[in-house]
Amino acid sequence: MDVSVWRGDASGGRFQRFEVPARTSQTVLDVVAWIQQNADPTLSYRFACRVGMCGSCAMMVNGQPRWTCRTHVDRVTSDGRLEIAPLRNLAVIKDLAADMDPFFEKWVTAEAVFHPARSRDEAVERVNPDDPARQQVDAAIECINCAICYAACDTVAANPDYLGPAALNRAWTLVNDTKDAGRTAVLDAVSGAGGCHNCHSMGSCAQFCPNELNPMNAIAGLKRATARRFLGG
Repeated sequence: MDVSVWRGDASGGRFQRFEVPARTSQTVLDVVAWIQQNADPTLSYRFACRVGMCGSCAMMVNGQPRWTCRTHVDRVTSDGRLEIAPLRNLAVIKDLAADMDPFFEKWVTAEAVFHPARSRDEAVERVNPDDPARQQVDAAIECINCAICYAACDTVAANPDYLGPAALNRAWTLVNDTKDAGRTAVLDAVSGAGGCHNCHSMGSCAQFCPNELNPMNAIAGLKRATARRFLGG
């Protein structure tokens, strides 16, 4: 199998070709590991769980962001060829390892962190699972911070200040969480420059999310909530 792998760092690089043996039920992460173990031990990449739980193995595979541990080679090869690169919209540290700092910094900028309403000495607030707001949280809560949506987003590509689908999706869960005391701070953060109103609703975030979340719905909810707040509703 003909495999092209990106080699380089933030200053630049190129694709390097490897011949990798094809095997049954082979994943893209298997291919990367084979190259590192058998052809070039200097190849840098990330992985941890290998079962689609951590998201750390996310890379661009034939131009699309994917979890490499859950992507089978026979489903993505094009004319028997495979191209593997670091996630788009993030700087490269080395080879297939992208710099995740800007991705997580935008979570902080979006106030996408829990703001406790009670101290540890108080009773835990009960949550009604049938509450419509709680159902909004549940629909968006399974994000594992893999940055697939961030790499897929053309708005991020065109506007580096855009907070991105993952941070805004998390912000939406907090806006609807009765235990969170930071609703005002969150809405302030996501309505500013680079916030939810920058989204063009192209839907790549929902298309590529491995957990089948729909950040576009969350962003639409933030747009409605910030507009109502602006109008005094």
